Amino acid sequence: MVSINSITSIIVLATITLAQSLATAHPHNAQLKVYPRPTEMPTKGSFSVMVRSPKTEWVPLDMYLAKLSLINTTSGSGQIQESSMAYFDFSGTVDVEVTYNPSAVHSADIRPNSYGIIPKVRGNTLKFSLVQPRNLVIQVNDEIFDCLQLFAGSIETNVPAANDTDVIYFGPGMHSVSGGVLQVPSGKTVYIAGGGVLTSGVNFTNVHDATLRGRGILYNTPGGAITVAYSERILISGVTVLNPNGYAVTAGQANQLTIEDFHAFSSKGNGDGIDLFSCSDTLVDNIFMRNSDDCVAIYNHRWDYYGNSSNITLQNSSLWADVAHPINIGTHGNTDSPETMDGIVIKNIDILDHREPQMLYQGCIAINPGDSNLVQNVLIEDVRVEDFREGQLINMRVMFNSKYNTSPGRGIRNVTIRNLTYEGTNANPSIFEGYSEEKSIDGVTFENLVVNGKVIADAMQKPTWYLASDFVPMYANDHTKNLFFNRTL
Repeated sequence: MVSINSITSIIVLATITLAQSLATAHPHNAQLKVYPRPTEMPTKGSFSVMVRSPKTEWVPLDMYLAKLSLINTTSGSGQIQESSMAYFDFSGTVDVEVTYNPSAVHSADIRPNSYGIIPKVRGNTLKFSLVQPRNLVIQVNDEIFDCLQLFAGSIETNVPAANDTDVIYFGPGMHSVSGGVLQVPSGKTVYIAGGGVLTSGVNFTNVHDATLRGRGILYNTPGGAITVAYSERILISGVTVLNPNGYAVTAGQANQLTIEDFHAFSSKGNGDGIDLFSCSDTLVDNIFMRNSDDCVAIYNHRWDYYGNSSNITLQNSSLWADVAHPINIGTHGNTDSPETMDGIVIKNIDILDHREPQMLYQGCIAINPGDSNLVQNVLIEDVRVEDFREGQLINMRVMFNSKYNTSPGRGIRNVTIRNLTYEGTNANPSIFEGYSEEKSIDGVTFENLVVNGKVIADAMQKPTWYLASDFVPMYANDHTKNLFFNRTL
């Protein structure tokens, strides 16, 4: 735990570094703000990026090295891959110029594809403009890892003062706390300014009404970057996690938790993004995750976290799973005292990639209750899946996985999947598999499922002896009941 004296020294240091940060802010236009990268932070030279408000001078962005993972399917080892990350804030319109330094640009994609951003390309440089905040992946010459993750955020408001007694303030530069973990008291705000890097974890345990926010980075934390345990009314906003030695966010028995405008990268084994255990009234909004395990996972009991999960919303986000699932629901629970997951909403999501050779762990969206969990009342809406490397579109199984479970799940009930689109050629057949007549999948309705431009519906034109699911393609076993494909387009 950080001492009061440590906090005081942090505040004094932050007051000095705040002045340094203001001196490096964009001098020409308050609608554009860039942040210095501390010289101690690793960088990567594949990309050079300039930004400007229209008809003003170009301003360079500092590049950060983001470490990612590629699993070797022969050895099982995770091979560290290098990628680039940069960020800035703006309002109004911003022009962006990206130069790819290794070679000419033969192809360029700005993702998510749903944004419809088509750059002008000349030589090894591409240009485009933005009129609203966006989390982007700029992919050149079909490179999977040597790409640029560019976060164009909104101008911060209500920035706290460095000398506010309710604020633990980290200004531009490198910071750490004794013990490697900052324990946040109730009622406090931890603020990491743009250009600031904290190499310690942030922990909210048995607290309420506390916040972590800013434009800074949590880097190479000794374990997971952020933990929220047995706490309520916690806000995590605006920060980025790079290279944690654990999950980006672990939340257990949290109530009224909000995670917004959040970005995370990982490369280590078990490098999950956001894992929620037995949480309620939780909102995850406008995140970008590129992880070496599940990007977002929703579970019940595990470790010392117990209880049902309810009223959880994931929305307005982009997910890229270099390993495992973009979205995974249901694996962990309490066989001795069965728990329920009720009221999960997933909407307006772009799934950028999914690469998982293991059949048991495939699925851009996986609902796999084990440990006597019941998953019910799920809405998945307006999800766009781009062509991914390897896996399934959907995997829905009431399962018993002897590696992780002590009993099979109790079932999946009442799931609506509306306006799900997939464009691509690499998807394996989706699997819907109930465990038994009692532990079944019952009541899954697709509305406007579109695969490569074709609306999949029970009433579609097809041979009468074909199933609509054949056109996904999807396999559903005999313990999957009341599976419907409707069309309202």
